[in-house]
This record gives sequence, structure tokens and C-alpha cells, in this order.
Amino acid sequence: MVKIKGLKGIRPIRELVSRVASRPYDVLNSEEARVEAEGNPYSFLHVVKSEIDLPEDTDHYDESVYLKASENLQTMIKNGWLIQDNTDCVYVYRQIMNGHEQYGLVVDASVEDYLDGKIRIHELTREVKEKDRINHIKYTDANTGPVFLTYHAHETIDGIVNNIVKNKPEYDFTADDGIRHTVWVVDNPAIQKLLIDQFSQIPFTYVADGHHRSKSAAMVGEMRRKDNPDHTGAEEYNWFLTVLFPHNQLKILDYNRVVKDLNGLNDQGFIQKIREKFDFSRVCCHGSAKPESANTFGMYLNRQWYVLKAKPGTFDLNDPVDSLDVSILTDNILAPILGIGDLRKDERIDFVGGIRGLGELEKRVNSGEMAVAFALYPVSIKQLMAIADAGKIMPPKTTWFEPKLRSGLVTHSLD
Repeated sequence: MVKIKGLKGIRPIRELVSRVASRPYDVLNSEEARVEAEGNPYSFLHVVKSEIDLPEDTDHYDESVYLKASENLQTMIKNGWLIQDNTDCVYVYRQIMNGHEQYGLVVDASVEDYLDGKIRIHELTREVKEKDRINHIKYTDANTGPVFLTYHAHETIDGIVNNIVKNKPEYDFTADDGIRHTVWVVDNPAIQKLLIDQFSQIPFTYVADGHHRSKSAAMVGEMRRKDNPDHTGAEEYNWFLTVLFPHNQLKILDYNRVVKDLNGLNDQGFIQKIREKFDFSRVCCHGSAKPESANTFGMYLNRQWYVLKAKPGTFDLNDPVDSLDVSILTDNILAPILGIGDLRKDERIDFVGGIRGLGELEKRVNSGEMAVAFALYPVSIKQLMAIADAGKIMPPKTTWFEPKLRSGLVTHSLD
């Protein structure tokens, strides 16, 4: 069963929380992060995207980047911008976006649970990104960004959280993007024990977002076990920072695709090949092209939107991975027609999170940067869990969760 515990979180003083809390390291490129952190020395981007404080031509995987992250974290602590709780706490983290609310528990999850498969995954990781996160953890001696986990909703846990949020929060602010973030600090040992006991009855949790962070944290834990002859199992490196949300509160958005060229085809030839596997119709605009059900796709080509509907027999309805819309698109268009090979490495394809809207797809194609765009219907959380339970892996860039967790609200020290 699942093991969690409280932690002595490192977190902002109340007066600075809105200036410290930043978007995650992996949703901004370095140029965007430089702009967002400009004029704000408190921003946690100085820790999670520390290359912004180095020359622009610095290799993002150079040791100097990790040394700077560690230096910046320690500076924030020394300056009193961040404080550390004296006793173990759990934290309730509420997010509100466009009327949608979700309540997560900020806790430590067990490295052992990850290694034993009790924390289930649905995506593969890339070695270069694993090494990046490993180095970031090793140099900062901390988990600076939480892993986004989910679990099957549990009535008793919901009740405990509902009681906690009746109290006054520690933080409550609305970020520049309009998303509201509220945090309650729970230092009561009895409530913490009650939560720990309830999670001990839950067989599995699932990585919703943060596969590289979770795997890298587990790898660091393994390394430190081997390097510590006095290892007892009680050390902080046996745990990593997570936020646990019940599955029925989560919102997954579409994760769309844009491709640079038509693989040598003209528009007519491309459309002719698509018609072999899809029912095909023109629509007026992206409002009409946004898919409203599974197995339906929007396509933008030469300033025209189309709706595609996968024909029966073009995919295995009984296979949880092959029946995903991302798989249908790849197996019937991206690979055989457009010649897209490895989705993780092919530079002719890019991925656009649904938070940007279908207008972003139009923009990328109209600019001439891309030749064609595809809008997809979102994967459900039940599909994600079913694939993880079956021990299978989703194609890359399948799920886009919103709202994103802010970094810097709680940091887990491995010391």
C-alpha cells in the first residue's frame, strides 16, 4: 500500500509568496523565463531555471547551471525570503482556474513505492532529461519542483481535506495568469497520522505529470542509499516531493500537433491519402473544428479547417493504447503519410498544449513555420489510469494538465 509522510517544507514568507511562486521549469523555455523573472529577484525561476542568471550562450546542462541553482536557493534562504518549518507538516494546495477547483495534498512520497511500481507511470523518460533532474537534485540537495500524482478518490480523505480548508489559509493569491493558489499548513500530528493511515489503504498512485522528476528523485535515492554505509531508511533522500490529487478533480486538456511539411506532397495529394482512413469535411473556423468526441480530429491546412473522423477498422478499439486518438493520428497520418519517425526525436513535429487554444495552431501554420496542424480530443483520467494499470506506455506528449503546479510554494530538503 502507498506510503506518504509530512515534511519540514522550505517555503516563502507570506509577504513574498506571489513573487516567489513560479511556473514549472518545463513549461517555459529559457528566453521566456528570463522575461518572466526580469526585475523580480524573488522568483523561484532563479532556482528552477537558473541559466537565466548566466550568459545566454551557456549550455543548459553545464555544471555552472546547477551550481547557480544551489547558490540561488541558499541565497533565498539566507535572505529570509524562504523559511523552513520546524516540524513535519502536510500542506493542502487548492487551485482555481476558470471556476474549476482542485485540492491536492503536498506530501513526501516514497522512493521505495516508485521502485516497487506502487507509483505507476504512463510515459517513458529521456536519459538527457533524467540526468538534468538528477544533477539539479544533487546540487541543490532538494526537490524544488513537486511531482503531480493522482489516486482514486477516497471519501474519507476528501472529508479530512474539507475540514482542513475551513480554516484560514497560509497563502492565498492570484497569479498573473489568473489562476488562484491557496495553501493551508497542517502541523497537527494527529491529522497527519490520519492521512498517512488512509493512504496506507490505497494500493497505487499514478504520475499525472512529472515523470522525469519522479524517476530522477528515485535514482538519487538509490545512489545515496548505496553511498551511505549507515543507511537506515529514515533519511530524507528516501522520499520525494509530490502533490496528490483525487482523480475526479483533475482536468486534462488536449495536446495538439503541428508538422513542418507535407513530406513532399501537395495539399491535394495529402488530402487524398487522408480520405482513405478518415471521413473528411470542411468547416468554417477553429470553433467548429475543435473535437467534441474521441476519434475525431481538427486539421488546419492552408488557412482552412477540416474535421476528420477515423473510419471503423483503422484502429484496435480493444487496445487501451492503440485506441488513443494520439495513436490513431500517428498510425494513420503522422507515420505513414507524413513520415514522422520517433515522436521524441523527430524535429519536423512539435506539440502545443491545449491551454494555448486552437488559435495558436492557426498562428504556427499561417506564419509559414508549420505546414499542417492537428487538434485532438483530450485523454480522460480513466484512460490514463487504465493504461498505467495495464503496464503500458502512452505515446509522448499525450496529456496536458491544467492548472500547472507552481514551483517554490514548498521545497523538500534532502538534508
